[in-house]
This record gives sequence, structure tokens and C-alpha cells, in this order.
Amino acid sequence: MSHLTAAGTVRALGVGAPGYAHPLLAPVEWAELARPGTPVHWAVLNVSDGPGSRPDPHCLEAAGRLRHAGVRVLGHLDLAHGSRPFGELVSQAQRFVDWYRVGGFYLDRCPTDRTDLPGVRRTTATLSALLGGDSHLVLGQGSHPHPGYAEAADQLVTFSGAWADYRWSQVAEWTADHPEGKFAHFVHGVPRTHLDEALRIARWQGAGTIFFTDRPGGTGAAGGLVPSGGPGRPGGLGGPGGLGGPGGRNSAFHSLPGYWDEIVSRIGPGVSE
Repeated sequence: MSHLTAAGTVRALGVGAPGYAHPLLAPVEWAELARPGTPVHWAVLNVSDGPGSRPDPHCLEAAGRLRHAGVRVLGHLDLAHGSRPFGELVSQAQRFVDWYRVGGFYLDRCPTDRTDLPGVRRTTATLSALLGGDSHLVLGQGSHPHPGYAEAADQLVTFSGAWADYRWSQVAEWTADHPEGKFAHFVHGVPRTHLDEALRIARWQGAGTIFFTDRPGGTGAAGGLVPSGGPGRPGGLGGPGGLGGPGGRNSAFHSLPGYWDEIVSRIGPGVSE
């Protein structure tokens, strides 16, 4: 069963995977996302700074397993804070749909200012039309943007960063005008002993999708792994592209947290909110 409704809203607190290394390098990570009963809302697919130049058979297989498990696969599109040409983004999106049958998109490094809002709205409207009625769009901003962005996508990543900042973070007042689950939070460096506290903060601030990890912040491929593109070249799922926003392009988010099973047990099916 999908953890998202037909309208794209989340049913209950769950996990959003920012994107792991290539399936050949991170088979355990991708297998865990497809494990029956795992509360995963979506997983980001980043083949090579986008869909790559040709279909990758290993990524095709991984995406197929996730779809079969009811996990929505989101194609990774880098907005580069509003500097990417519109036609280039649409071309990449079309390849994601044609090759990997994605059910939505993660718009990495999405702008936050009001002046950029019309351009982002144009992009998200085009992507929604490309996907048809059943689509899911996530703006990977990493901080609270202008309130108008909330109407431009299904979810917004309003926090991406370290636990030391998250535990004292304040939610923007305008978020109260939106349903629970509209927002996603990604936090690294969360100690196992503070996992329950982190989950309480997420629920209090209206986040429906989370990715918490005990991995420390850092850059580069997770665990020193070289992405599929080879040394010095982009590649893999997640790879060096990763998640946008403060702390987002961070290797901490590219592998499973040490307490993955504990997260699953705390927010999995049948767990009371």
C-alpha cells in the first residue's frame, strides 16, 4: 500500500530518502527501502546529476523494486537556486519519466525568495502536467521559504541540517495554515538517545516526512564510496548531488542511520501518533 494519498498528501509520519549511492555500492540501503512494512513515503533517484545520458540497468531494477513495494520514486532535478534553464529541466524530467517511470520529482536547491516564486511555479506546473494526475513534488529548500511556495508543491523541506540546530529550531508561523505532512525535515548527527525528542519536534512542527541519522555532517560520497561515474565524476543514486539546503549536500544522508530499525519501529504501520 502506498504511504501517500492520491492527492499527494502523507498518511502518517514516514521516511523520505534523499538518495543513496549506486545500487551496486549500497545494496543494503536500497533493499531496506523496499522491505515490506517499512514506512517510506518516497526515495530520490539521482543517477548522474539527474537522469544521466542513458538508462542505467541497476537503477532501473532498484526503481522497479521500490514501485512494487509502494514507495514513490522521485527524480532528482537541481534547480541551482533558480539558475537552471527551464528547457533543460523539462528535458531531464522527461527522461526520468520515460526511463524510470518516476512518480514525482525532488527539486534540489530550490529558491526561497518571493522574486523566484513565479519561475518555480511555472516549473512545478509543467512537471505536474508531465506526470499526469498522480504526482508528488517536493521542494528541497532546507529552510523556510516565502509562504507562497507552499502552494507550488506537495511538500517542502523546511529543515536540512544538524541536530544541534534542529533541537532549538523554530517553525515559521505561516506553516500552521497547512495540514500536517506538508513539510519534510532532514537532520544529521541525531544521537540515538535523542531520537524520540527529534520525532516529537518533527510532529510538533508539522513534518510528515523525515530522515534522521546519527551520521555526522560532511561532504563527498557516503563512507568514502566512489559513485558509479568513477573518481571525480558524478554518478550513483544520491551520489555527491544529494539533498539541497543547508547541510543537504552531505554524505550523512547517503547511507542508513545506525538506528534504522528503531526509526522503523517507532513510526511504522500501527504505531500510534
